[in-house]
Amino acid sequence: MFQSMLPPDEPMQPEQAHPSMVYVKEKLKWEYKQVARDLTKDNLPGDDELNKLGADGWEMTGIAQNPPLIYYYFKRLID
Repeated sequence: MFQSMLPPDEPMQPEQAHPSMVYVKEKLKWEYKQVARDLTKDNLPGDDELNKLGADGWEMTGIAQNPPLIYYYFKRLID
């Protein structure tokens, strides 16, 4: 039969987390792109348009709405 080594009234302490360190030697440079759509006139970007942006290296970083406008924000590394 298993018996605990801790006294019954003492709470267990969580183990300390030790996040790994990441060192960046080069400063990264980004370029940004904004795609705006008026939802009263335009369609949302479809799979084809989003896949083309991804193939060109663009990564979506955010979306903002100001009805009827919607803004898509992208970034990609500059070589």
